[in-house]
Amino acid sequence: MTVYYRRGGTDLQLGDTDFRDALTAAISAVGNPQKVLAIPPDHTRSDSRAGELTRIAYQLLGSRLTDVMPALGTHEAMNEDELNYMFGDLPRDLIRVHDWQNDVATLGQVDAEFVNAATEGLYQKPWSAQVNKLLLEGGHDLILSLGQVVPHEVIGMANYNKNIFVGTGGNKGINESHYLSALYGMEKTMGRCDTPLRRILNEAQDRFCSSMPIIYVLTVVESLASGNKVVRGLFVGDSHDVFLEAGALSAKVNCFVVERSPKTVVVTMNPAKYKRTWLANKSIYRTRMLIGDRGKLVVIAPGVKAFGESATVDAIIRKYGYRTTPEVLQAVSDNQDLQENLGAAAHLIHGTSENRFEIVYAPGELSKTEIESVGYQYGSWQDLQQHYGCERLANGWHKDADGEEFYFISDPGLGLWMRADHPHAIV
Repeated sequence: MTVYYRRGGTDLQLGDTDFRDALTAAISAVGNPQKVLAIPPDHTRSDSRAGELTRIAYQLLGSRLTDVMPALGTHEAMNEDELNYMFGDLPRDLIRVHDWQNDVATLGQVDAEFVNAATEGLYQKPWSAQVNKLLLEGGHDLILSLGQVVPHEVIGMANYNKNIFVGTGGNKGINESHYLSALYGMEKTMGRCDTPLRRILNEAQDRFCSSMPIIYVLTVVESLASGNKVVRGLFVGDSHDVFLEAGALSAKVNCFVVERSPKTVVVTMNPAKYKRTWLANKSIYRTRMLIGDRGKLVVIAPGVKAFGESATVDAIIRKYGYRTTPEVLQAVSDNQDLQENLGAAAHLIHGTSENRFEIVYAPGELSKTEIESVGYQYGSWQDLQQHYGCERLANGWHKDADGEEFYFISDPGLGLWMRADHPHAIV
């Protein structure tokens, strides 16, 4: 297994020419492929630049690019506006919708002994490696897995084989992957390449995917203090090394150590990407290692209109709320609906402040009663945006209309922020 293309650095600004070079290297690695499947993320990961990469792949391959299947995981299928936002004029007849509950195949199981060792004794069950049937039955001679390596709450650093096993995975594999990682703890996970779940996915890839023609095209994107996004790295290959190289660069450009803890952190969430707390709670995950004890997180999320990505998960979030980890674990023990939706249980664990700091949530459509029912405090996004003057701010320290200091982050889903003295800080 090989790294076919690498270009990365903290001062690089990569663009179209680099994208073409990287994709050409990926295509050339298998000779002259005649039937190609592209697996980019959906619109909620648009900053990955995978939408552009997919369009360029189509320009290079033409009719040989026969299928484009966004790695939805448990997310809803993209509507036309979202497809246009992500893929522009890419022909819609190429799009295939991943159905995580029905259209999957189980490649095999990573045994309980390996899972137990990988999770340091926290999870003792085998893990099912599942993928969409199209990967097995489509007859493709090249599968392009496209996406961004960036800090992530479930797996440490997003993408690579997560794009396959979770993005095109099934009910059992997705739910249990998220839950075992939540048990381990996201503050020990985020921003790291070597995590319990990554060990399991790497083992699954080694055991079950050797005959699948998957080549990974991985970007590393830095969000500057100004809000601009710059591609710092492009890595192409079919080995764990391609991920490790991308992850090392991401740790440099996406992990931010702040010299002291702010009492108030204010974040804004792009309404085109964040329409449910299921994803918008990245605001909590990526800032929790920064916020001081008894501090406050203000989440300005005008696109948020619901909690879960499905009616079932939405109902679970409304029923149990974002409570402390011990409360959620007890609820899992006592309730079948959570036992059957462990991914939702993991999300509830991830979304709590553990009563350490206050969370003020300012959604677009959810009511004050709805927000408070799940354990958050309600705010008006219009009032808070005006109070903090968010539209003109760069990331960093500022003062609000009352002269009180706060730390501002635009779209925290693109990084990980931590105070220098946090026990799990990446330094």
